[in-house]
Amino acid sequence: MFGGKMSSVGKKLIRRRVVDLSSEETRFARCLSTLDLIALGVGSTLGAGVYVLAGEVAKDRAGPSIVLCFLVAAFSSVLAGLCYAEFGARVPKTGSAYLYSYVTVGEIWAFTTGWNLILSYVIGTASVARAWSAAFDNIIGNHISTFFMNKTTVHVPGVLAERPDFFALILIALLTALLAFGVSESALVNKIFTAVNLLVLGFVIIAGFIKGNIKNWQLTEEDYHNLVSYPDVPDEETRIKDFGSGGFVPFKLEGILTGAATCFYAFVGFDCIATTGEEARNPQRSIPIGIIVSLLICFVAYFGVSAALTLMVPYFLLDKGSPLPEAFKAVGWEPARYAVAVGSLCALSTSLLGSMFPMPRVIYAMAEDGLLFKFLSSINSRTKTPLSATITSGLLAAVMAFLLELKDLVDLMSIGTLLAYSLVAVCVLILRYQSRQLNSPKAVEMLELNGNEEERVVMNPSIAAMGTKEIEKLSLTTLFNPPSDTPTALSGRIVYTCVSVIAVLITVICVVLTLTVNALKEANVGCISALVLLVVALLVPTIIIWRQPQSNARLNFKVPLLPLLPLISIFVNILLMVQLSAGTWARFAIWMAVGFMIYFGYGIRNSVEGKNAEPHAVAEKPLHHPELDLSPRATAV
Repeated sequence: MFGGKMSSVGKKLIRRRVVDLSSEETRFARCLSTLDLIALGVGSTLGAGVYVLAGEVAKDRAGPSIVLCFLVAAFSSVLAGLCYAEFGARVPKTGSAYLYSYVTVGEIWAFTTGWNLILSYVIGTASVARAWSAAFDNIIGNHISTFFMNKTTVHVPGVLAERPDFFALILIALLTALLAFGVSESALVNKIFTAVNLLVLGFVIIAGFIKGNIKNWQLTEEDYHNLVSYPDVPDEETRIKDFGSGGFVPFKLEGILTGAATCFYAFVGFDCIATTGEEARNPQRSIPIGIIVSLLICFVAYFGVSAALTLMVPYFLLDKGSPLPEAFKAVGWEPARYAVAVGSLCALSTSLLGSMFPMPRVIYAMAEDGLLFKFLSSINSRTKTPLSATITSGLLAAVMAFLLELKDLVDLMSIGTLLAYSLVAVCVLILRYQSRQLNSPKAVEMLELNGNEEERVVMNPSIAAMGTKEIEKLSLTTLFNPPSDTPTALSGRIVYTCVSVIAVLITVICVVLTLTVNALKEANVGCISALVLLVVALLVPTIIIWRQPQSNARLNFKVPLLPLLPLISIFVNILLMVQLSAGTWARFAIWMAVGFMIYFGYGIRNSVEGKNAEPHAVAEKPLHHPELDLSPRATAV
């Protein structure tokens, strides 16, 4: 009896969402163009970090080779972006990584992804609001902080901020009202601020190339001693720390890689485009284009600003706090700092909107599926926006921005984002090799009754082998030389198992790399041997996946070079997650404990997918073919 109950719970945890793609009907307003999505992605991704991050990484870690850091980071981000783009073309629905996980790997993973995305967006919104408040306060001479300093004090180290931030509270309230008012109005405001930000960055790049000097990419030790003014002659340790070895790559390959890990987070934000599946006019075309083009624009901006900055000023003289204003001051263009100030405020504004925009949509999608409280799924009939979710998320972010010390919580954003990136890559990898694609019952039924043979095979490739197909058996031949050119139920299960093994092996490799990095530098034979064995073990399931037949379903966009690109994306994401501190993981565990209390107390019993799976809901299930494996595990994808 106990075993039966555990089996029932286990099936509920891995049940998957069946998506109805036969109708484009939606409760949202379909009003966003491809340009709107590109502006949303650029605005969300190209935040105020572009005005600060380049100086920090160039000074401490990479020097002029920061341009290579952004190139490596952009490549890593594009891998995740390609996976999002394919799912955007495949499942044009609201929910982003939460929905993608739900239709592929099951309900518990979907809830984990959605719950962490909510945390990432809330902390992102609150921290950007506080940064906007601090930047504006700095521009007007710190009058706001001086006024409140002696009047309000609630400081509790590590928990409550030194003073309540009334300006950040008002800012989030205004933005919440804008988002509740309508998505087209929000998109217009975002386009204006993004355009101003890009104009300022264009001015910075052009001015930097005009006033720059290529010699600053070819500095020698003699230049360092001539340019640096110390009271005493700097010792060797100080020189190596500040100057490295000079030239274009002063801190060697290690500096490029550590700089790229930091720069990777500069490209976070494009995933907000994936939440617009039911608000874009043509989501299957617009979402892939929006993601790829916005990442390309952001790379050009980061690359150009970092190149201009290191051409204007020697990297070891950069000011980490305000690199661009100080750089323009150094070349005699001090008034340019006003343009930089305007640009940074616009960047913060678009970044704030980019954090707030997807949050209520993920909450709405989870509530609509019954995993969160039902009142959060209400849509305002006039504005066509998720009003309850928008107000709730805005209230939560406003309280956090008003009261909390956010420095220790910012790393939690990274876990949510990297986990979402990893799961989307896993989902693309699994879904491409399945025999049943994401089609609605109505669409499949219509093709099977009226469509020609070619259409039927494209929509459901496993039909190709019907009539002649024998019962498949697992063997070495089916692993490395499958008999069919189209996916079957067995080949789908093989890929599913191999991807699970790969995820475990990559996690172990990342942990070993992180814990034994010093031993590997010293060429420790034991550590190198263990790493080589793990890599060889990783190659086996990778080759098995590569040999399996892929689905030939027509999509507007597909990730190229499977299974290689998704696997590289998973590796990069997990490696970055492993680098996070123990304190961050402890806070993550607390957040997940709260989430699982909600899921096991409410979501698992109220899941819409669970109710649809009950006997009275058979009409919602995909059409049955006698000779096809349509177990819940196979039919969900």
